[in-house]
Amino acid sequence: MPQAGLHGLTGMAVSRFAGKREWLLLGIILGTMLPDMDNVAVAIATLAKADTHGLHRTFTHSIFFVAAIVAIFYFIGILRKQPRWTNLGIGLGIGVTLHILLDLLGWFNGVYILWPIDYELNFWKDTTPAAWFMKFMEPAELLMFAVFLYALGIWSRRYNTDSEYQSKLRNWMIFEFVLFLIFTPLAYVMKAGFLTIFGAIYLFSLFMVFFVTIRMRKTVDAAS
Repeated sequence: MPQAGLHGLTGMAVSRFAGKREWLLLGIILGTMLPDMDNVAVAIATLAKADTHGLHRTFTHSIFFVAAIVAIFYFIGILRKQPRWTNLGIGLGIGVTLHILLDLLGWFNGVYILWPIDYELNFWKDTTPAAWFMKFMEPAELLMFAVFLYALGIWSRRYNTDSEYQSKLRNWMIFEFVLFLIFTPLAYVMKAGFLTIFGAIYLFSLFMVFFVTIRMRKTVDAAS
């Protein structure tokens, strides 16, 4: 899969097309990262020594998941009489769709876009990437988180929003970059236990970036 931070940057890149609908761009950016939270299920199964097959790039990467999210937030918007919730749902649907497309175009594993129907779409099934490249892709997750947080900081300064949070944002960005520097050599020299330790750091980082984005929703709205 392309890095979650790269997915988030993809969501930021479409800001000019989001218009001024409250929480729509927020939904798009969050939606680009949301599907990779299926790694929580992978982590739980791994700790339980259970089969992890069918847990990644399946239920959160399906067009039916997209439809369910849009429908749920549509009804929340009606019940609360607040269109921003409907906008959020539409944005999440757009973001998840962008995530699926980027996974299909930019990675070497297939996506079960019709889950629970057992159909895997893979444009790269005959491609075998170099082993060194695949090892680097793990710590690169942390690098892309840092880049995504850096981009949020640029928006915050440009639109003069969430100024009270900029120092914490900078600290999180530095934290992710330092982790990248630490885990890059470990990916090549650590023979056992690397994925367990890295997986825990990755999930923490993914949720941290997700909630930092929510915390900076004023900045995100200002950018649309």
